[in-house]
Amino acid sequence: MPLDKVLYTAKTHTTGGRDGASQSDDGRLAVKLSLPGIPGSGTNPEQLFAAGWSACFLSSIRLVAGKRRPRLPPDAAIDAEVDLGTTDGACILAERTLIPRGPVFGGQVSLNACATPRACAADHQAKELI
Repeated sequence: MPLDKVLYTAKTHTTGGRDGASQSDDGRLAVKLSLPGIPGSGTNPEQLFAAGWSACFLSSIRLVAGKRRPRLPPDAAIDAEVDLGTTDGACILAERTLIPRGPVFGGQVSLNACATPRACAADHQAKELI
């Protein structure tokens, strides 16, 4: 889906692939990467994807909830799961579950997400949740 307007472009430089390092062009991110499922001193790209995805989703929920009652408490949280797998021999990243946590959500609500990332589809999901 093409964007109507670009609000921000994240830029990173990565060396060494999945067993290397990444840093952002503004210097605010510098991370050592390790392969998932084996010992290593860095995070893996799937963890970074899950962190970014859940942060964007929680921000969308806050935006929608800011226009409604009840307000989200400061300790509202999202747990995300991202799968690395194969389909027809190709590696695929799939976001599987977003679990909002906190009293405003009634403890726990599970959301099943689509298998491919969508630009701020979280806004639509957030409106349905609040």
